[in-house]
Amino acid sequence: MTAGKRPKPEHMTHLKGSVLVRKDHPRIVFRGYIDLLEAELLLAQKTALREGYREPAATLGESLDFVRSLIRCDVLGEKKENWTLGGYTPDELREKSHYPEKYFGQPHFMACAEDSETLLAVNHVRAVVRQTELKAYAAFKEFDGTMSREDIQTALNRLSSLMWIIMIRLKAGQYSRG
Repeated sequence: MTAGKRPKPEHMTHLKGSVLVRKDHPRIVFRGYIDLLEAELLLAQKTALREGYREPAATLGESLDFVRSLIRCDVLGEKKENWTLGGYTPDELREKSHYPEKYFGQPHFMACAEDSETLLAVNHVRAVVRQTELKAYAAFKEFDGTMSREDIQTALNRLSSLMWIIMIRLKAGQYSRG
């Protein structure tokens, strides 16, 4: 601590630069959910590797990098644009996740205890993505209900679509082990 400076109160944290906010500020809560999502992606990736699913593990690793880039976008005020994820554009993710039987030969389903640990771990990630998406809405909604960061909201929504596609492909037996 330098002379003349007060220590940062424990109930406060940095939003951006020297801007301090309470730790329950919606943007800080959102960032906490991003941390949780990163942790869940790592656990799912580890599960996929343990079960020998290299392709889904690689896609989960790509998803982890993608999620980490969202924090950068938030902190630096950069837009998340012109991206692909898992080899799909945002529009392709939406389309393929809505019509899995058409694209993957596997209808919509409900996960069950008999599914692989990898499928269940990815389902857990998908649920955390959905919670993170809700926190993003709370963090970036304007008074009139519009979003100041629709790019982040869309990115999280499409990440959820990718998790569903991974689950669909796992259920359909479209990933080899090895």
